[in-house]
Amino acid sequence: MSPTTKKTEILAGISSFLATMYIIIVNPSILSQAGMPFDAVLTATVLLSFFCSLMMGLYAKNPIVVAPGMGMNAFFTFTAVKGMGISYQVALGAVFWAGVFFLFLSIFNLRTYIVKAIPKPLRFAISAGIGLFISLIGFENAHFIVSNPVTLVSIASFHNPIVITFLIGLLLTAVLVVREVKGAIIIGIVITTLLAIPIGRIWGDASAINFGQKTLVNWNGLIASPDFSLLFQLDIIGSFKFALFPIIFAFVFTDMFDSLSTFVGLAEAAYLYDENGEPRNIKQSLLTDAVATLLGGILGTSPGTAYIESAVGIEQGGRRGLTAITAGILFLPFMFLSPLLSVIPSIATAPALILVGVFMMKPITKISWSKMDDAIPAFLALVLIPFSYSITQGIIWGFLSWTIIKVFTGKHKEVSMALWVIDAFAVLSLIIS
Repeated sequence: MSPTTKKTEILAGISSFLATMYIIIVNPSILSQAGMPFDAVLTATVLLSFFCSLMMGLYAKNPIVVAPGMGMNAFFTFTAVKGMGISYQVALGAVFWAGVFFLFLSIFNLRTYIVKAIPKPLRFAISAGIGLFISLIGFENAHFIVSNPVTLVSIASFHNPIVITFLIGLLLTAVLVVREVKGAIIIGIVITTLLAIPIGRIWGDASAINFGQKTLVNWNGLIASPDFSLLFQLDIIGSFKFALFPIIFAFVFTDMFDSLSTFVGLAEAAYLYDENGEPRNIKQSLLTDAVATLLGGILGTSPGTAYIESAVGIEQGGRRGLTAITAGILFLPFMFLSPLLSVIPSIATAPALILVGVFMMKPITKISWSKMDDAIPAFLALVLIPFSYSITQGIIWGFLSWTIIKVFTGKHKEVSMALWVIDAFAVLSLIIS
């Protein structure tokens, strides 16, 4: 491992924080659509990011920031709560049980067995499919993509100042990202919010997307005491039902492979390997990720996970746990700024969702699209996640189609016993639903 200094680590931690702090705003904006109080979700987001980034730094000794995961918050809101019609308390319970299961797999090193059971093309496709899903949510929140009785969906009218403001914010944020400006996404959110202030005051009417309020940006104050109303609100008993096992499994599956791919990618970028050639302190890092999932259910947010944006701090020279500790500490003051952050409208966070979708599309290049027995299941998983508005459905049909195609083309050896077990649960979940 290359030498580093405390000053370098602290500066790297600041850089990682700037790259990940958008989650403080985006996570509450998504989970509030599940009926959860914005201020309380913000408090839970900050607390989880603070405690688990500290754990990553102190226990796993890795320069990786941990926070509520993008994709998991969308799955929580749009698949679990809105799609299945369960309460957010039950969904939080499912997050808790996913954390318990993930913790069990990590402690007994069963993760390796599970990882080998899932074909890599499906892992890559699911990651990209979640990216598309998140982008779709962003376009929908900005009212750029709207429903259409003839074509199902269509692009909104450009005579709408909300759409124009969103497009300016999206392109501006994209330029900042391309130019590798530190904190590009959060800068884009702030500028788009400022551009949205005249809506409802000078031009246009924001009531269509602002819960009846004619203005899009409304001042609610600067600081307030943290809202702990979601703490211990999870329904542990009500969530431990067979009908909800697919939800728990989807949380575990997505979180585990997201964290594993993050650790592997960051280890490759910074040469953070141990003597066996594995990502450094991988067991401790995965245990931290599991705790972040379990803690999410307790605190009142979607599962926490390692952030690939930590690469920004690593590029600045961060190699040790002090980088993650610094970033974690920087989250804490925002727990008192919920009134200020609640003024940010959905069209300001929409560009962040879309660009996160772009980042998550990278694995798609690793799929061998010329090998059709791999390509077809991967494609089904990729497109069904956004088309069905459900991460679970994309995962289920990806697995089932992979198994069926491999078996009937004489390649049954590519279907592991663990995958057969997963397929059985997939079929049961379809029957139940």
